[in-house]
Amino acid sequence: MAKKQKSAYVCTECGADYPGWSGQCNQCGAWNAIKEIKLGANVVRDNSGYAGVRSEVHLLSEVNLTQTERISTGLSEFDRVLGAGIVKGSVVLIGGAPGAGKSTILLQAIAHIARHRPVLYVSGEESLQQIAERAHRLGLNTAGIKMLAETSVQQICAVLNDEQPQVVIIDSIQVMYTADSASAPGSVSQVRETASYLTQYAKRSGISFFLVGHVTKDQSLAGPMTLSHIVDAQVVLSSTDDSRFRVLRADKNRFGSVGELGFFAMESTGLKEVKNPSAMFLSRADKPSPGSVVTVLWEGTRPLLVEIQALVTESQYGNPRRLAVGLDQNRLAMLLAVLSRHGGIFTGNDEIYANVVGGIKITETSSDLAIMIGVVSSLRDRIIPYDTVFFGEVGLNGEIRPVANGHARLNEAAKHGFKRAVIPKANKPREAIKDLQIYAAGNIQEALDVLAEL
Repeated sequence: MAKKQKSAYVCTECGADYPGWSGQCNQCGAWNAIKEIKLGANVVRDNSGYAGVRSEVHLLSEVNLTQTERISTGLSEFDRVLGAGIVKGSVVLIGGAPGAGKSTILLQAIAHIARHRPVLYVSGEESLQQIAERAHRLGLNTAGIKMLAETSVQQICAVLNDEQPQVVIIDSIQVMYTADSASAPGSVSQVRETASYLTQYAKRSGISFFLVGHVTKDQSLAGPMTLSHIVDAQVVLSSTDDSRFRVLRADKNRFGSVGELGFFAMESTGLKEVKNPSAMFLSRADKPSPGSVVTVLWEGTRPLLVEIQALVTESQYGNPRRLAVGLDQNRLAMLLAVLSRHGGIFTGNDEIYANVVGGIKITETSSDLAIMIGVVSSLRDRIIPYDTVFFGEVGLNGEIRPVANGHARLNEAAKHGFKRAVIPKANKPREAIKDLQIYAAGNIQEALDVLAEL
């Protein structure tokens, strides 16, 4: 066997990896943050005389299909994001900005699980007294929660062999270390090796792990990108414009849908589920104003009503601004070009601002029609009726394309008291929906004609 000593250059702020030293990190922009670290010695083994046990080859059709057991967290919104609960032997990485509520939601979940199953909370940052004080403040029953203050993954796994819990929380993965790597905790090699070590242990033992992860300045998870590939699921807890509410999003999930959202309200007793998130984002002003439009998004497995605001004003300078908050700025520019070319509405000399109320970020194209209607409403100083909802994707030729789950979106709008809906022609339902008048438009010009009638 031969040993090879390696080194790497890593940004101490965001964890970006470089082949050599540089004065500034290209990822986060920090100066003098790139340091050289020594990686653990890699052992090169000669496998020419391999005498181990060979794995067997199986036909995919002969693999036994069994229903995967799920463990409920006690929070239905959390279970929804995870894909109906915690899978046995899974590893979930949860990230979020400081103060978002990562430790709070995990402590609430593990307190519920501890009623029926053995659990273990491993803290590498906070003292056990701090965690106990938080649990007391939240009014949780802590009788079945076992605690451990440790940062060595070898020592942690030795304790797991003795305690045999079913769910383990590691808070956080950035402070854990393994003796196999000579670099400092939090470095790229340590985060990668510790996460890999715990994941392999989870698969062998069937224990489910929650790994708490730090975030960088741009709100992305710190550490190497391989960390996201190692874990089974990656969720991010973030706050909205209203500091009372939190949104939990699944960016990766091997056992459920990606993009699923869970909504919570931060209270003195912890995070409480928001059963009707559409009502949370539709807290509109008492007096209607031009540029305010409601659309129906599809997030994960359910519809969500959100308000989009647009503001068109005369430019005071030679170069008009285009600013979008909560949606893609390039898509806004494209929609304005389509509106000019196929709608006959020129906005090249005006400054245009678009905002998604509530701090949610739109990742689908079904809001195209609502954005364009909001711009026209603000430009013409025309108030859109409060009981009208718009959705549909707009193409470069001005056509309004259908979107997925159109019928479910209409039912959600009707449930919240909307009386009229402007939608793509292909999404028009065969049967009428009670108390909802539907206007079907094939292109942007037809939609503008409908707007003139409202």
